[in-house]
Amino acid sequence: MAKIHQYQYYFVIFSILLSLVGFSYNVWRLESTENNNTIRTASFEILLELSALEQLVYYAHYDKNIVEGSPRKGWVKVGLINDLSPLAGEEVMVKSKKLMQIWSSNWSSIEESQLATEQVVSAIEATRDEINIRLTTLE
Repeated sequence: MAKIHQYQYYFVIFSILLSLVGFSYNVWRLESTENNNTIRTASFEILLELSALEQLVYYAHYDKNIVEGSPRKGWVKVGLINDLSPLAGEEVMVKSKKLMQIWSSNWSSIEESQLATEQVVSAIEATRDEINIRLTTLE
């Protein structure tokens, strides 16, 4: 009878350990999933803003449309991209800061300068590429 009692003791200990391991894994998995969802959501929002910024640059440069290609709208988009970028990861944040620097240096000459336009569009594409890399490496 004592052996049955000893097996029950081991069974209880094993059950508790298994429960703790299962609970720990579940907590880790939920945290990881939430982090991935945050990165995805921020990345998709940034991609939308990057597309809108690129369109704005094209309106300003090629169409000479100062309403749709307003630099004020561009500043808002660049600011939002920069604000959301930490949620998408360190590499995206670096590219977004570079985009902001390039925008700061070139926004006033986009309408006339092909070089300024190309520099801003290249920075947009670099940021977009970094986001796509980040999204493909999520767990």
